[in-house]
Amino acid sequence: MLAKIFCFALFGLDAFPITIEADIADGLPSFTIVGLPDNAVKESRERVRSAIHNSGYEFPQGRITINLSPADTKKEGPCFDLPIALSILSASGLFDHRLLGSFAFLGELSLDGSILSISGALSYALSANPEQCKGIFLPLTNAPEAAMADNVPIFPVAHLKEVIAALNDPSMLKPLKAKPLIEQKPRSTGISDFSEVKGQAHVKRGLEIAAAGGHNVILIGPPGSGKTMLAKRMAGILPDINKTEALEVTQIYSIAGLLKNTAIINSRPFRNPHHTASDIALIGGGPNPRPGEVSLAHHGILFLDETPEFDRHTLEVLRQPLEDHHVVIARAARTIKFPAKFLLIAAMNPCPCGFRLGGRKPCHCSSPEISRYMNKISGPLLDRIDLHIEVNAVKSDELFRKSDGESSSVIKKRTTKVWQKQKAYTKENYHIDHEGQQLLKMASERLGLSGRAHEKIIKVARTIADLEDAETIKPHHIAEAIGYRALDKI
Repeated sequence: MLAKIFCFALFGLDAFPITIEADIADGLPSFTIVGLPDNAVKESRERVRSAIHNSGYEFPQGRITINLSPADTKKEGPCFDLPIALSILSASGLFDHRLLGSFAFLGELSLDGSILSISGALSYALSANPEQCKGIFLPLTNAPEAAMADNVPIFPVAHLKEVIAALNDPSMLKPLKAKPLIEQKPRSTGISDFSEVKGQAHVKRGLEIAAAGGHNVILIGPPGSGKTMLAKRMAGILPDINKTEALEVTQIYSIAGLLKNTAIINSRPFRNPHHTASDIALIGGGPNPRPGEVSLAHHGILFLDETPEFDRHTLEVLRQPLEDHHVVIARAARTIKFPAKFLLIAAMNPCPCGFRLGGRKPCHCSSPEISRYMNKISGPLLDRIDLHIEVNAVKSDELFRKSDGESSSVIKKRTTKVWQKQKAYTKENYHIDHEGQQLLKMASERLGLSGRAHEKIIKVARTIADLEDAETIKPHHIAEAIGYRALDKI
């Protein structure tokens, strides 16, 4: 007897439909899976056999052939266990197989028949066609995440017997209702407040500008000056994430297998990869391409501490996502595009010992050593970073003073206002008065700025003007923006 069942497979962020066919014929007992399965899919034979037996059903005897269609697309992962088991039970006549054509099924099976969580549930739900699919059966732990798509009904199941019972009695089908985003409990991010930072007023001002306009930042200063501390507080002054952004971030984390104990990620990501990370770990890729750190930081912050310690080639792969806000990974069969719209915060010392600029100790680095260290960050990459901010060591008397700086919530109100205002901007909003144009022209000639750096200064100046509610970019806005180009001056 032949049975058909539907599910999905992942390629990048997208899911595409898969048809699973099961045929049970007379002959010596065998169990074959065809249709380009990977090892995880091939091993499902043993999981499915044990799950069916331990759930109280009889595993059919004879020649069992499972076909995964389309046959020319590689199938990966354990999410096919549940549909394979159902196709076998349907082919053996356990329930009416006509119901199978109305639903999609996904889930990994434990040996006792329990249905375990899978990766990419939100992508499956977003890709389902409501006209062809009446609902998706998913593991209990993945159902809240998939329900956020609000595309097709999601039916949470915890055991193989639950699925069989629901297919035999459709009145048992009860779709899960997603909670609104505002009711979702935010993840504990452990973000400290800006009011706790002592001194560093100019750095906090620069980070506020970066948060308000979505500008990339590099912090240059000696060890212990507070670069990492300030970067980690940056997430607390970014505008709140909206539902569209939250769904995009959740989809990426779901595919990466990093979505734990939450239906949706409703706070902006903060990623801090170690400097030993490879280019694939940073940008994404692999045999079955997975998102890298730049995509995991989508709509959030990517913090690179000790930036010159990263491999130079690894840093260079940042150039495309910083410019285009996405990553393109080419494979022989298909090209994948992962979103990567993030705010980059890089931190570095001014020299190998770290004390060349404003350090408490004398610098003993030679000029060639300094040149080699600084050249680890290429000019084209620096061109894509809007703000270069010097972070000086805090004086000892300031450390004993009580901090009286603004809280993150107060700063966040200003950055949110500017963020919303700039969404509607066109080129006409970047008008610079005559004195400002002359100042920018003079600075470009003296500093030898590229066309990209020239544009970056204008955009930063526009954000500074917006923080003052000014319609036109004035000379003092241009001057402050130029002041945040420390590495061009160095």
